[in-house]
Amino acid sequence: MDETDRKILRCLYEDARMPLRQIAERLGISVSTVSVRLRALEEEQVIKGYIPILDPAKLGYDLLTIIGVRISEGKLVDVEERLAKDPRVLQVYDVTGEWDAMLIARFRSREELNVFVKDLLAQPHIERTNTLLVLNVVKDEKRLPI
Repeated sequence: MDETDRKILRCLYEDARMPLRQIAERLGISVSTVSVRLRALEEEQVIKGYIPILDPAKLGYDLLTIIGVRISEGKLVDVEERLAKDPRVLQVYDVTGEWDAMLIARFRSREELNVFVKDLLAQPHIERTNTLLVLNVVKDEKRLPI
């Protein structure tokens, strides 16, 4: 990836629907160059997809949680794969320290969160959880510094 690729990505950060012609004009390169480079970035999985950035609160997902999970030895991958299937679980991370995995999840209500955590604890190979409720999001940036 070179500086031209980075400039193309910066244009897409500004507006992922920006027409190729507009990107080309901004960067002083041909539309075909933009097209070829974008296709290469997609094939190399630098660009994994194009999705809208939604406001969770406006869709009713007011509760953001960070959940630490302790998992039985040798069962980490199986449990994480199972947890990742829940659409409310947005991210699953292997971590160092006291917890084996951390989940980032969103819920519509405290009751939904309560049921989720109780169901989580009832699952095989989950030994313990610790749920943190996010009070205020100071920064939630999706763009990488390129």
